[in-house]
Amino acid sequence: MFQPVSVYIGLRYSRSSNGKGFVSFITFFSIIGIVLGVASLITVVSVMDGLEREQKRRVLGLVPHVLMSPQQTHINNWRDLQRDILALPDVSQVTPFQQSEALIQSKTALQGVLVHGIMPEFEQHNIINSAMEYGQLASLDTTPFSLVLGQTLAQKLKVSLGDVVRLTLPNKTLFTPMGRVPVQRTFTIVGIFNVGSQVDETMVFIAIKDGAKLHRKKGDGVNQLRLYLDDAFKAPQVIVQLSLKYPDFNFVSWQESQGALFAAVSMEKNMMWLMLSLIVAVAAFNIVSALVMVVIDKQGEISILQTLGLDRSGIVKIFITQGLTNGILGVILGVTLGVILTLNLNHLFSLLGVNLLGAGQKLPIALDVVNILVIVASALTMSFLATLYPAYRAAQTQPAEVLRNE
Repeated sequence: MFQPVSVYIGLRYSRSSNGKGFVSFITFFSIIGIVLGVASLITVVSVMDGLEREQKRRVLGLVPHVLMSPQQTHINNWRDLQRDILALPDVSQVTPFQQSEALIQSKTALQGVLVHGIMPEFEQHNIINSAMEYGQLASLDTTPFSLVLGQTLAQKLKVSLGDVVRLTLPNKTLFTPMGRVPVQRTFTIVGIFNVGSQVDETMVFIAIKDGAKLHRKKGDGVNQLRLYLDDAFKAPQVIVQLSLKYPDFNFVSWQESQGALFAAVSMEKNMMWLMLSLIVAVAAFNIVSALVMVVIDKQGEISILQTLGLDRSGIVKIFITQGLTNGILGVILGVTLGVILTLNLNHLFSLLGVNLLGAGQKLPIALDVVNILVIVASALTMSFLATLYPAYRAAQTQPAEVLRNE
């Protein structure tokens, strides 16, 4: 434990204004550096966590947690399969699905898209329902050869509700008197959604019955089943159960299909954490410069304390106390500033007229107490390490030599 006298003297030194001006200048900026570093870490990590959570929410609300595909071309008895799979305890929803690649063409533009054939009656849980800007997903059932597309794609194609676009399947051809031509069909736009991700540009929804006709298939054309779970992170365990029960099917979890995306987001967050931690480290180690100058300035006082009986460990504790006091002050101010800034970031952006995510969208923020505690512990650890060399140097003071020269 610290001796009370060491703590007392260390606190006096940290509050003292009698030091040299340059020492006070360096100390002040080391504290400011810790404040800004800690505040920046809290703000940036909270925003990155918020973006990651929002991305997971959107992706897991749209991408199936488990995708079930037959080893043959289509599923004949999908309704029986749906009923059996729904009986599993972890499965909350099973929807029929059809996916293909296509080109979508308007009068002014052409773009590649993923066409998802769905049955709107089974899509009540789909995040697209709550993201509809115009029209309804259910209109796919009532309007023959209709589609729903994202707002970004609609802007690129310069189309709106009620316009007609052409879907072309480059991998599916027909024999005609003119030779082989790609399968194509005109569709009417009955809905436009805005999820706020890349889905808005790359995905188109049609009724699965229209998809079957487009692909020239008999029946309803279901070639996949999408499984949604109560807990998306149980997908591997569910796949093990299903693989044993249905060996003629292939299963893909959302971790496999979207793993690269979430790995990239996680790596980006870790790199931001590292870079901002270096700012805190530089600020913390400015304490070294300030304390070394204090040690030089206080040589006489250190010698007197030693002659009065204070041992070397007591001297070390004095300067560790002084350095840690500056570090703790910087951390407290940094946490306060960081939390206030994080909680008011969207309001601040609106006052400044800054819009990072588009009209009406707020920056997602997730303020996590655990992250704050890790940041505080890291900053205090770096501040403590920064005090060790100056404290050790102060303990090596030779009182006889110093007092002889006084």
